[in-house]
Amino acid sequence: MKGQRYSLDSETRWQAIVGIAQEIGVIIRPELCIYLEENIWSPQLGFPPVRDLLARTRDFTAIFCFNDTSAIGAIRAIQDAGLNCPRDISVIGFDDIIVAEYFYPRLTTVRQPLNKMGAIAAELLIRRVQSPDEPYPQEVWFEPELIVRESTTTAPQSSPPRPAKVKPRHKK
Repeated sequence: MKGQRYSLDSETRWQAIVGIAQEIGVIIRPELCIYLEENIWSPQLGFPPVRDLLARTRDFTAIFCFNDTSAIGAIRAIQDAGLNCPRDISVIGFDDIIVAEYFYPRLTTVRQPLNKMGAIAAELLIRRVQSPDEPYPQEVWFEPELIVRESTTTAPQSSPPRPAKVKPRHKK
């Protein structure tokens, strides 16, 4: 799941995902890629793209979401389609927002070292103000941490393509 075009880190995150996938031998199939369009901060962000993907195909076992909020919407779309997360489809978020640990299933996510990022940004800014003519780094990289919780499981050794349903089931 790629973030919105206007989001500052969408392209950087996407390129990192593609690069790591290539390194570990995971093939990213373009027909399974989904893109976020809306500018909202609710799980509704991830719900329609995953719902629509599930209406087209069920030939996948995991979704790596742009952020935790879209991951929560993705899980709801999976459940509304009569599937189970993680048994049928694993979901990984990004950011480790506060509710990720309390949502059901608890969300596997990628945690950024926000405190460290803020401290180093402040240090760089202070150095730049104090010594404006000194060179400074154009980019600073941080190592994220995978937080494994309940929304992921091991992928099946081989899974036959699952036919898509015309309409996802909705509980009333």
